[in-house]
Amino acid sequence: QVQLVESGGGFVQPGGSLRLSCAASKSRFSINIMGWYRRAPGKERELVASITSSGNTGYADSMKGRFTISRDNAKNTVYLQMSSLKPEDTAVYYCNFRGYDTHEYIYWGQGTQVTVSS
Repeated sequence: QVQLVESGGGFVQPGGSLRLSCAASKSRFSINIMGWYRRAPGKERELVASITSSGNTGYADSMKGRFTISRDNAKNTVYLQMSSLKPEDTAVYYCNFRGYDTHEYIYWGQGTQVTVSS
């Protein structure tokens, strides 16, 4: 079992920045992918960004150039730096951990609210 604790959400004006953090409990999965998803009001959950245990990153097209995902493996923590925020970025952001051995194991954080509004 992997526990994920998110922090850093809040209220920000359009054009502002926020950094989300997600601390994972220590796991047996040396091969893993950590990522961020979000669910906006009335919409389905969507992938924001992901990063592998070896540091390869991926982004949803609408986030490229504005969001940066990074991780500190020593701290089992993944970060999402969000810049140039727009009202449409308002959502609950969820941390996601996928661990791999012969199977895939998926874990979710509780979510953190990000509100972008003037």
